[in-house]
Amino acid sequence: MNRQPIDGPDGPDGFDGPLDAKAVAWLDQALAEAAESAESAESGSVPDNVAVPRWELRFAAAGRHCGQENADTARTLLLRRAAADIDTLTRLYRRGTAAERRAVLLALPHLVPGPEALPLVEDALRTNDTTIVEAAVGPYAADHLDPHAWRHAVLKCLFTGVPVAAVADAAHRAEGDTELARMLTDFASERTAAGRSVPADLHRVLNMTGEES
Repeated sequence: MNRQPIDGPDGPDGFDGPLDAKAVAWLDQALAEAAESAESAESGSVPDNVAVPRWELRFAAAGRHCGQENADTARTLLLRRAAADIDTLTRLYRRGTAAERRAVLLALPHLVPGPEALPLVEDALRTNDTTIVEAAVGPYAADHLDPHAWRHAVLKCLFTGVPVAAVADAAHRAEGDTELARMLTDFASERTAAGRSVPADLHRVLNMTGEES
């Protein structure tokens, strides 16, 4: 079976930390099971008596075997290798831990070409877990959130301290957005009136709109 190499932080799979031989063997087997599941689904030969595919169990255990610093990448690879559909992604997100939800969000641009996964992004943006919010404002949100929802996602980042650098395609989407500029100005005024500091990132986004002199 052809598969991508697992090379670590400088390799094509982009791990943040080293994988020892045991972790590599575990992940290699997990990816093989995910690929087998994808092939079975494509051929219509998914067995009826399997309650949970083995790769989904591996998905949950990725942090334990690959290290927490590598868990996002390992889980995203598993989702992509399994060609997880929207029903699978939704189930894993709804039932998952915060770390598992983050991995689902990170995988969306690679697996869902249309807006079907927007409910997951919208749910993530209602949380106050900054790691989930940061994952939610990636390329999928940039491509599919409508202007109103995207503006509120930017404000959510400012309110929770998620760096605006995490907002995919922010400069392009913010350019010429006078309504976003108004919302940012109002937010800054409210913070100032309450004696609270204005996030530096607010001025960066305001500059992106072209409305700040």
